[in-house]
Amino acid sequence: VQLVESGGGLVQPGGSLRLSCAASGFTFSRSAMNWARQVPGKGLEWVSTISSVYNTNYADTVKGRFTISRDNAKNTVYLQMNSLKPEDTALYYCAIGYFTPGTPPRTQGTQVTVSS
Repeated sequence: VQLVESGGGLVQPGGSLRLSCAASGFTFSRSAMNWARQVPGKGLEWVSTISSVYNTNYADTVKGRFTISRDNAKNTVYLQMNSLKPEDTALYYCAIGYFTPGTPPRTQGTQVTVSS
């Protein structure tokens, strides 16, 4: 099983980024996928989940600004982030399944920094 995040970077407040998570080694199309984020010194925070049948859920902190999507042909899940705020600055991780509090990330993540 492999998950590789990409697409992070430095963006000004109000800007946009699209994160990607390329998956391999499991049946992607049958798996829910989630995004979470972590700020140094704080716990992992759930951001969004997309089910295998494309149902989506979002944390209140990102609802209306972020959009999760998936492309089963490419085994990739995306997180479109608009109207970014400095408080969105974090290391973003993708994971298989539904978010489980207390489970540490198993991937490298991709850094998002929102700053002027």
